[in-house]
Amino acid sequence: MLVAAAAYLGGSPFARGTTVTPGTMLAGRQGVLLPLCWVLGLTALLCAWWFGRHRVPSTRWALVTAGLWVLPVLPMLPLGSEDVYSYACQGFVQHAGGDPYAGGVQSFGCPWLGSVSTTWRTSPAPYGPLFLLLAGWAVALGHSLQGVIAGLRIIAVAGLALVAAGLPVLARRAGIDPARAVWTVLACPLVLIHLVSGAHNDALMVGLLVVGLALVAGRPPQPGPDGSSQPGPDGLSPAVPVAARLSAVVLAAAGVALGLAVAVKATAIVVLPFAVLAAVPPPAPIRALWRPAALIAAGAVGAAGLVSLASGRGLGWVTGLLRSGDTVAWTSPSTAVGLTVDLVAGTDAVGVTRVLGVLLLVVVLPVLWWRARAGGALPGAGLALGATVLCAPVFHPWYAIWPLAVLAATGPERRWVLGLCALAATLTLPAGYNWALFTLVPGALVVTAALLVLAVRQVRRLRHRRVFA
Repeated sequence: MLVAAAAYLGGSPFARGTTVTPGTMLAGRQGVLLPLCWVLGLTALLCAWWFGRHRVPSTRWALVTAGLWVLPVLPMLPLGSEDVYSYACQGFVQHAGGDPYAGGVQSFGCPWLGSVSTTWRTSPAPYGPLFLLLAGWAVALGHSLQGVIAGLRIIAVAGLALVAAGLPVLARRAGIDPARAVWTVLACPLVLIHLVSGAHNDALMVGLLVVGLALVAGRPPQPGPDGSSQPGPDGLSPAVPVAARLSAVVLAAAGVALGLAVAVKATAIVVLPFAVLAAVPPPAPIRALWRPAALIAAGAVGAAGLVSLASGRGLGWVTGLLRSGDTVAWTSPSTAVGLTVDLVAGTDAVGVTRVLGVLLLVVVLPVLWWRARAGGALPGAGLALGATVLCAPVFHPWYAIWPLAVLAATGPERRWVLGLCALAATLTLPAGYNWALFTLVPGALVVTAALLVLAVRQVRRLRHRRVFA
């Protein structure tokens, strides 16, 4: 209720020019009520989420409680970001027959252009065709800006419903308490603030990812030629063709879900190799992967291709990804290092360090996949999402939900993920102003120093292992 009051008093406004920044948060009609509601409400949410994960009586209780938490913010202004207005205008362009990938929304006469951040008015849409189709339908059904935001929130809540359906399956498959997994993900303050109130499309992407992985994890086993529940070396069991066919259908359906996730945000593609790995028992030879890889790839490519055709945009959405790094903030480690180099050496190094971050990701992902072959394909998918978040040129608070949604259900608790989510929840003001923009230089220095400390500790650990090996 306190967070909903903060959204009512100072959420992201319909018209730009009235954004609440740190310098104006105590002024005007909000007085001290807005910051008090925001700070107290956010603190209560964080404490209840953090300490409550040890006291979750059942999955149903976790779902009902998390659902009750989000109800008060549904009729209020968006919290933590102005992206929902960009979604609305991109949906308008799609609905009007324009191409959101050809340029910014300001070129197509969107009636709500005054609500869109100036940063994104000239940038092409960086999202996949599935989300643009859904945003276009939200515009067609909503008519007014308020109606469109309501439609976008319904899409986000539908994505969270997918998360709620898939998480218990993943958790049981990994031997994790489903109630605790559901609480850790859906009761996280980032869900209430950014996925529900802010209506970010990450909710739909994460929901489809979780369902895809749940289908792989919960598919019927393929009995091997000896009658056991394990498949033969080629992944097939001629003795029980029905089970093999059913498993093949499930894997193809998992590919469809994962392909639709990619059609929301292309970063979801990093999960596909781990889904293939999860489809065979460890340790499986490489030759055993070809069949599940073909089934999952067929489902994913087919789903993404059909959605691309249905949107009328073809593969133009790939070009929009090149502009997704327009924001510069220290919350991205590679950007923080570049800003520190700029400060020390007086050069423009951000572009270089961002490229190095992407190259590091290209190296890390295969290493994670190879290590996951011995077991742990599902946690490996979560770690791949975490690596993508940390190596990306841009980090927005809601990105922390990506690894959390998978890791919470597939392995032991990882404090660094929970800490990342807790920190991310504090980075924005109700109207969407990001503290990372207000603390650019000190934040970059702190992140760079933290990276150096972690690097030194890792080197010492490796030396220690060599000495006692």
